[in-house]
Amino acid sequence: MEGCMSYGYFRNFVKVIKCSFRVATDIFGFINYNPSLTIKLPYIELLKKQRRHVYTNEEIDLILTRFMNNEPFTCLFITVCYTGMRPSEACALTWNDVNLEKRIITIKHNVYPKVKDEKGKWFIGTPKTDTSNREIYICDTLFQALHNFKSNQEKHKKYYNSKYHYYHLEEVKNKFGKVVEHRLIESKRKNRNQEIFDLVFVNKDGSYSGTDITKYPYKVIRNELGIINCRFYDLRGSYATKSLRNGADLRDVADTLGHNNIETTENYYVTSSFASRKEVSEKFEQTISSKVIEQIINKKG
Repeated sequence: MEGCMSYGYFRNFVKVIKCSFRVATDIFGFINYNPSLTIKLPYIELLKKQRRHVYTNEEIDLILTRFMNNEPFTCLFITVCYTGMRPSEACALTWNDVNLEKRIITIKHNVYPKVKDEKGKWFIGTPKTDTSNREIYICDTLFQALHNFKSNQEKHKKYYNSKYHYYHLEEVKNKFGKVVEHRLIESKRKNRNQEIFDLVFVNKDGSYSGTDITKYPYKVIRNELGIINCRFYDLRGSYATKSLRNGADLRDVADTLGHNNIETTENYYVTSSFASRKEVSEKFEQTISSKVIEQIINKKG
């Protein structure tokens, strides 16, 4: 299923079609009948199940052990695992966004690719929605991971010296002179006149791979480790599912994920499994257990 367009993509596509025909019919009167009224997407249960994967603790340990020597990937994995942020948001983080003293990560960027040319392919934009601009608390485990990663990154900068890669943002303007986006450009050298976009998740030599940093590891995860039908993005759903199972408030989880509506969190990021349903049943059993019930079920004729 990797590489297929998402169910949400087609859902939004249908919305655009219906809206267009509604305007043509009800507002402008170009046509008498709206032919899109009966359009419905098929509910494909198999595809929806295959798109979701809740990582077990054992799988997380297996993945981190396998890539123990790939520090940029493991730190990125832990960051997304412990915050539920979108991969495009995590890969756009700069050290200015990470306040280790106050233990806050500020989400205000995302990264996206375009067709590659001599300047590269990565662009820095704003988060998906207004509520995607948010602050996330850095727990103890994540603090230690980011603190060590930053310390090691400073050592790499000194080691590679002039060969270390630095980046800055270049304004992209339309024909009217308005800035429409910002492009990530590699600086030829560390120029004091250019404001360095100090990215967090870069390779040892400072080179930036964007969200492609997860491509090779996930080939290994599926083919070598045998964790099938999982994606890096599934760490986001795993965060939501595990947080809610452990008693977190739905509104708090939604805000951490950057969702305006809690229904989005419930419908698309919380997954049930046989193991979780078994746990619910066992917990319920404990809450109403009594000597009377025990006496009844053990009564012999």
